[in-house]
Amino acid sequence: MDSLTHLALGACMGEAFAGKTLGKKAMLWGAIAQSIPDIDFISTFWMDTTSSLLAHRGFTHSFLFCAIIAPFFALLAEYFHRPHQIRFRQWLLFFGVVIFTHIFLDAFNNYGVGWWEPFNHQRISFNTIYIVDPFFSIWPVFASIILLILKNKMTYRKKYWQLGLGLSALYLLYCFFNKFAIDSEVKNILNKQQISYTRYFTSPAPIQNWLWYVVAGSDSGYHIGFRSIFDSEEKINFQYFPRNNHLLNRASRGEDLPKLIRFSQQFYTIEKSDGTLVFNDLRFGQVMGWQNPLGKFAFHYYLLQPSGNRLVVQRGRLEGWNINNAQFFVKRILGN
Repeated sequence: MDSLTHLALGACMGEAFAGKTLGKKAMLWGAIAQSIPDIDFISTFWMDTTSSLLAHRGFTHSFLFCAIIAPFFALLAEYFHRPHQIRFRQWLLFFGVVIFTHIFLDAFNNYGVGWWEPFNHQRISFNTIYIVDPFFSIWPVFASIILLILKNKMTYRKKYWQLGLGLSALYLLYCFFNKFAIDSEVKNILNKQQISYTRYFTSPAPIQNWLWYVVAGSDSGYHIGFRSIFDSEEKINFQYFPRNNHLLNRASRGEDLPKLIRFSQQFYTIEKSDGTLVFNDLRFGQVMGWQNPLGKFAFHYYLLQPSGNRLVVQRGRLEGWNINNAQFFVKRILGN
């Protein structure tokens, strides 16, 4: 999830744990602990682009990191708040749950997290909720703002952290329901349209959970399309993208390519563009692909011009959006 959401969730969890004892300081502890796995952003200061891609949501999003950092936070909090009525094991449980919640939630996005690092490099990715979903984030953010405004001794503070955590949890369950429904429909449609595949995933299109991005294919290439939960026709207009592995003969055999393939979890294509070879990671979708089936992929890496790859993940996510595109997006969500 995005940083603001993590901060707000942590603040609500801190209030739930020790708001009555520590006041708003409890919200601060929760917000910091919920955000600490994202300390991996500092890797960008010394790592090359591809190494940084793998470092993000790597070790700092692992169970081992959680087991190491939770006691550290518990010791700090126990020290700074003496004397108090909170036992060390209660601090330990609180920080463990808060940090685990971060790495657990991030697994529901399409980037993937390294739960088993450094022993296993497998990335866990459930593709259930978009990384920035205002319908998930609005509740804890709203609750956190209200809790910051209200005085510590007000008895109804409890209702707001319950609202923030409860409604976001319900929305996540709703996303699970949508994921299950979409997967069932898409697999039936793939069978009906006689599309064979060895790899497959669905993931929400940007900032909502009703329109889903569909990828199905194999080492030769991928069929890509979109499906809304409001679509009535049992059909998806797929666009086929060949993988073009043969083009890699032109690419440098350095370290970038193996890292990119590992990062993409094998969901990639290669294409020629403007005098260079472009590596497309299909997991992050196309730029307005629901409107332009041939739209370029949001994540693209210039294999022959690696110096032009800064901010490679952020590049292209909302490129070209305007009021007309937004209206088309809404219509497509509604099944039109």
